[in-house]
Amino acid sequence: MNSLEIIKKKRDRSALTADEIRFMVDGYTAGEIPDYQISALLMAVLINGMDTAETQALTEAMLHSGDVLDFSDIPGVKVDKHSTGGVGDKTSLILGPIAAAAGVRVPMISGRGLGHTGGTLDKLEAIPGFDVNLSVERFREGVERIGLCLIGQTARIAPADKKIYALRDVTGTVESIPLITASIMSKKLAEGIDALVLDVKTGRGAFMKTLDDSRRLARSLVDTGLRVGKRMSALITDMNQPLGRWAGNAVEVAESVATLRGEGPADLESLSVELAAEMIRLAGLAPDIDAARGVARRQIATGRALEVFARCIEFHGGDPRVTESDQYLPRAAQRHVVTAPQAGWVAQLDAEAVGMAIVVLGGGRLRKEDGIDPAVGVRLHRKIGDRVETGEPLAEIQYNDAARFDDARRRVETAYAIAEAPVAAPVLIRERLE
Repeated sequence: MNSLEIIKKKRDRSALTADEIRFMVDGYTAGEIPDYQISALLMAVLINGMDTAETQALTEAMLHSGDVLDFSDIPGVKVDKHSTGGVGDKTSLILGPIAAAAGVRVPMISGRGLGHTGGTLDKLEAIPGFDVNLSVERFREGVERIGLCLIGQTARIAPADKKIYALRDVTGTVESIPLITASIMSKKLAEGIDALVLDVKTGRGAFMKTLDDSRRLARSLVDTGLRVGKRMSALITDMNQPLGRWAGNAVEVAESVATLRGEGPADLESLSVELAAEMIRLAGLAPDIDAARGVARRQIATGRALEVFARCIEFHGGDPRVTESDQYLPRAAQRHVVTAPQAGWVAQLDAEAVGMAIVVLGGGRLRKEDGIDPAVGVRLHRKIGDRVETGEPLAEIQYNDAARFDDARRRVETAYAIAEAPVAAPVLIRERLE
């Protein structure tokens, strides 16, 4: 086969065969096809799409580019959750401990920040000593001993996706339903899970800006999982504004701990409990979603979920004292409060603008090789629907590098719009699919 001919075929809107897709994926993984040719193919897919058979073939080619784990000898149902990405979206750090405390086995392979959205691995690495690069054998041990283990992709798990994921971030090819589907599902199917819960974001801060696009992505993901025999559930949730009251890395760990104590913001706790309840239901540990919500909330109320998170942190080599006090987390040196220029009700809080402010501050990546400043972040004093008076705080920017501050401040300021009349807060959970 010829890689150039395959690129031209997709450019010209023809469907690729499973063999052609496998040839490109295997060739790129082996280093035989260069970045620029895969970039051209990714752009052709972004523009022209893929049909169901192509998407399934791409998922399977990426899945089988490495090892597929087998946890069938570990007792219990293995369930993971995946979010399509948002700002302030720290639910993995909350629902994982909740589900594990309830008896679900949670093998979680997570990603880094992509574009304006934060990444679970970046948040976890804000915990001093936390190692996300565990071996497959150590990963397995964590799932068996604690019920929860969270790692990044190893060289043995979906290596094709690891390479393509990094390339998409810097080539403008993130927002493609077939590429997103194959990326998510290749990693998740490689985990050896029995079931998967999906949190598909919609709105200004999501990759899918419209409800229709989010619905199409959710359907693609659910159908791909069902075709290979997995139990699947998806929630479509709002990302017009950030989730919770903090966005960043270390600051989101602190907010996750507060939520596990029962002291978190209502939207973050509600969504985390709902996603954990879906995991509990799919694992067969509750007869219906109402009962599963009760099980999830009990893990918070009894402190069991926080205990599991502390044990998980310690297992990964991190400092479990972060579950006792945020003084053990990195802190930014500088603070700046953004105030309301007028009185009224918050009508807009652009999640993408807030996310890009964090990237500018060093809390995210403009290039795949960029490092992360774990301490920077934004505190959201007011969100959509909140009343504010002139001069009252809207947000607080926490930063280290003064040279980056002005750009970030402008982005946070323009993220807000204030209306004279009351504004309703957005509905958090829009739809549920199975």
